[in-house]
Amino acid sequence: MRSSMSWEDLWPLLLDGTLDTLYMVGLAALFTVLIGLPTGVLLFISRANGLAPMPKLNALLGAVINIGRSLPFIVLLIALIPFTRLIVGTTLGSTAAIVPVTIGAFPFFAPLTENALDEVDYGRIEAILSMGGNVWHVIFKSLLPEALPTLLAGITLTIVMLIGGVIGGGGLGDLAIRYGYQRFNNEVMFGTVLILVAMVQGVQMAGDRLVRSLAHRR
Repeated sequence: MRSSMSWEDLWPLLLDGTLDTLYMVGLAALFTVLIGLPTGVLLFISRANGLAPMPKLNALLGAVINIGRSLPFIVLLIALIPFTRLIVGTTLGSTAAIVPVTIGAFPFFAPLTENALDEVDYGRIEAILSMGGNVWHVIFKSLLPEALPTLLAGITLTIVMLIGGVIGGGGLGDLAIRYGYQRFNNEVMFGTVLILVAMVQGVQMAGDRLVRSLAHRR
């Protein structure tokens, strides 16, 4: 049976859902970059033709990333319940959802980082090495600065993916399911979809603009 809801009752729900979504996406994106960026750098430098070949480490990281990318969010949400409880003290709510969302997202971002580093002109790397620089100099003086526009594009793509990946943890997605789909409330469905589309478009436009600005300066 269809459930109706006045706009006066709907707006507080949409506001709370939007704030929860922004909270989850913001922190999940931060932790995803903090984990995925160094993982991608390690993938790049540890491969057979890399700056510091470590075949076993590279194979291990590749296996972890492949496993992480193959598991749906809802499976991670359930499988990581003990770990989530250990980290945040609970398995319910927006804060708890950040843990599985991050673990599910960093295997997506790490290969993007590796691919971004692949685009850096190897001549710049050779120039630093020829002047006596080490691997750390190459990473922080050449790889990351030169790959920054591509990395920002990858971060933008990751955030867009995260907006659609936090449905199981609360926020607008949870609102759409519980108050919209299950109660056949079209107003809730329309409101949540509209806000989610606006968020994705806003993030994509801001990210593209920043990438173009950095690329133009170079």
